[in-house]
Amino acid sequence: MTLFTEKVISIIRSIPESKVMTYGQIAKHAGSPRGARQVVRILHAMSKKYKLPWHRVVNIRGEISIADDESYELQLFLLRAEGVDIKQDRFINLGQYQHHPE
Repeated sequence: MTLFTEKVISIIRSIPESKVMTYGQIAKHAGSPRGARQVVRILHAMSKKYKLPWHRVVNIRGEISIADDESYELQLFLLRAEGVDIKQDRFINLGQYQHHPE
């Protein structure tokens, strides 16, 4: 496992309940500001194995961007269960819900 992958996993694990981070934000904090697509791949490949709170990761616009209907509905459900307000069943106010690790 690369150092970048380890950092991404650690960052995703640190996102508190009812907060979100963007793919690009995670990549930047893990040391690769242009690595948002790598974050997507890591989430896809390792979420189950490492029990990552994948549902707390959204795109740069604060939007649920999963195309698969079942996964989209699950992410929507899990975020709402944590108290995240989602507008038009898709958009999250990053000003209110974005996590900024130190």
